[in-house]
Amino acid sequence: MANSIKNQQDILEKLNIQALNPMQEEAVSVIETTTNTIILSPTGTGKTLAFSLPLLKVLNPESDEVQALILVPSRELAIQIEQVIRSMGSGYKVNAVYGGRPMSKDKIEIKHTPAILIGTPGRILDHFNSDRFSKASIKTLILDEFDKSLEDGFEEEMKAIIGELPSINKRILTSATQAVKVPGFVRLDKPTIINYLKEKKGSKLAIKTVVSPDKNKLKTLFELVQHIGNEQGIIFCNLRDSIDEVSRFLDKKRVSHACFSGGMEQQDRERALIKFRNGTSQLLISTDLAARGIDIPELKYIIHYELPRHEEDFIHRNGRTARVNESGTAYILKWENQLLPEFIKDIKGINISKKAPHKPQFWETLFISGGRKDKISKGDIAGLFLKQGGITKDQLGTIELKPDCAFVAIPLTMADELVKKLNNTRLKKKKVRVTTL
Repeated sequence: MANSIKNQQDILEKLNIQALNPMQEEAVSVIETTTNTIILSPTGTGKTLAFSLPLLKVLNPESDEVQALILVPSRELAIQIEQVIRSMGSGYKVNAVYGGRPMSKDKIEIKHTPAILIGTPGRILDHFNSDRFSKASIKTLILDEFDKSLEDGFEEEMKAIIGELPSINKRILTSATQAVKVPGFVRLDKPTIINYLKEKKGSKLAIKTVVSPDKNKLKTLFELVQHIGNEQGIIFCNLRDSIDEVSRFLDKKRVSHACFSGGMEQQDRERALIKFRNGTSQLLISTDLAARGIDIPELKYIIHYELPRHEEDFIHRNGRTARVNESGTAYILKWENQLLPEFIKDIKGINISKKAPHKPQFWETLFISGGRKDKISKGDIAGLFLKQGGITKDQLGTIELKPDCAFVAIPLTMADELVKKLNNTRLKKKKVRVTTL
């Protein structure tokens, strides 16, 4: 036991985490001793780590087969979980497979069988139907954000997948929503429920209404952004057309932002999140796709540019702010004569005439055409920018390393000069392109 505690401590140090939060502590101890577990906890409270730590302890290092299957509703969540488990440095191979990228890429990655396979139900079922690996050793099944998978119509695929798993002896389901019925095909017998959703009631979320005198709310949106200042936040829209309209308007006003919706190519979605995470974009304009299951930092506010149709969506959007111990604000943008849905109590409007001091955009993102597969590390990239680029540690922002490329945040004022200096230089043995994103 001492050994496993040390291993857990090593992992937490590697992730720069001082200690587990109460939900994670309870989940780790329950999952280790229980066959079936349901974790109910708000978005952003660290459910991935909560189920990954006990998962690593039940894997057999001698096995060459897939031992754990994690089903998720979205590509973003698959990528996020893959990154978290990889960064734990356990030594076990982990791969994420999902629709929207070439099947050939999947085949190459899973040719050397991973111990942990993560994927969206449709893509996992494709691999199952083609018998690309043995299912006999899959003993742990994790359905992450299982309510969203059911909501998104993955029920038939999930039923087919679970029907092909003969050896499951541990099931872990997670959700950020209460009162979702677990379908019978999951065979979730007498689960232990870890419920931290009730804690959300005491959250420090403030909901404020901003009234636009005009039906076209763009001018009022800009005034609200000026009132809030340089803090990062998400602007939620219902339609892709609205995202495009808001984006064009913010471009004219020179407000740094990224767009995020299901209609975008996977690569563009990933890059939008990278720019938002590293501070290049002040705002993320998104559909409800960004309400959960994506890896972005704690936010001080979100804006409902268009009101959600359902209370669940309202709760999930708001869950992007006021997380864990932080406080946050959800701004509702409505025009004068607009009626609010029943689930939003008519909250008093606020005055946004006072502008916060504005600071110009500081960060820019550079793209590097080499990654993990080229044996390039974050340290190699930092060395390139500090030594050959001649910048200081304070000027080097977030580095995100992918299998075949990397992204680095650097001061916007130095971007052109760094591209000139570093483009076509060698990193390890590879000649890399360095360009602005």
